[in-house]
Amino acid sequence: MKPGSCRVALAVLALLFAWIVPATAQDAPGPARIAVVSAFEPEWTALKAAVEEPRSEEINGVEFVSGRLDGHDVVLFLSGVSMVNAAMTTQLALDRFQISTIVVSGIAGGVDPRLSIGDVVIASQWGEYLESVFARETDGGYRLPSYARKSFANYGMMFPQPVSIRRAGDTSGDRFWLPVDPKLLAVAAQAAGAVKLARCTPEQACLDHAPQVVVGGNGVSGMAFVDNAEFRRYVADTFQARVLDMESAAVAHVAYANRVPFIAFRSLSDLAGGGEGANEMATFFGLAAGNSSALVRAFLTALPVAGVAEPKIP
Repeated sequence: MKPGSCRVALAVLALLFAWIVPATAQDAPGPARIAVVSAFEPEWTALKAAVEEPRSEEINGVEFVSGRLDGHDVVLFLSGVSMVNAAMTTQLALDRFQISTIVVSGIAGGVDPRLSIGDVVIASQWGEYLESVFARETDGGYRLPSYARKSFANYGMMFPQPVSIRRAGDTSGDRFWLPVDPKLLAVAAQAAGAVKLARCTPEQACLDHAPQVVVGGNGVSGMAFVDNAEFRRYVADTFQARVLDMESAAVAHVAYANRVPFIAFRSLSDLAGGGEGANEMATFFGLAAGNSSALVRAFLTALPVAGVAEPKIP
């Protein structure tokens, strides 16, 4: 083959290789960014509208909006509802962008009976509480397989189990609780006092209380929308959970596996079956989403521009 033809062939092969092999965060263009993740459209409307010099691109059907928000380089995207969607899109973002921090903003169901609709919970750890063994029923109750453990109280045949997580440098594997980065949590606590949360929707459906920000405690996530008072009590008693949703723990799982700092802001749109009458989400999801995004923006404003160091996760 002539030298010129060889160079052309190598160039063609390089282009084909670049097309076949996806980009990684290491060779992704642009600065390190804070990923701001919401589950569905109403949760990111206000945040997306506030991005300066937005640049939108679609990757595998997911829209990513890059730009500046409250002094930081960010990339916003919708995870989609459900644990699988949340994990898939978060990993996609990590593979395509240089992500320094992951922030979740959205609505949730309230579990702690001391909390009310509109409150924002910033949990210090998240668990995948519906990862379970459905045990065999016996005359005396239920019998677990020999490999399973009873880490928490069961709900009938459902026995919650830890999740095996693999990441470089770890040998333990099994975890239930996935921690929020403590430095991010401290900044969030500082920012909480600067936010006045909304009490009324644009349609003037108003709460009879002033919403509050609660920092710390437990959150849980799973593949179920919960609107059941009995199950809500079980979740509160068993996991000492303040809030539940369908995405945050999945994002925490991916963040933990990739050693990226993570925090989630979840505002209560309903009480997961604990309220009187019909589920309240349809009425208050807009108010809750707005309260969450307002606190996220206060958090970003308070966050040092240099961000935080890699967390020391045990």
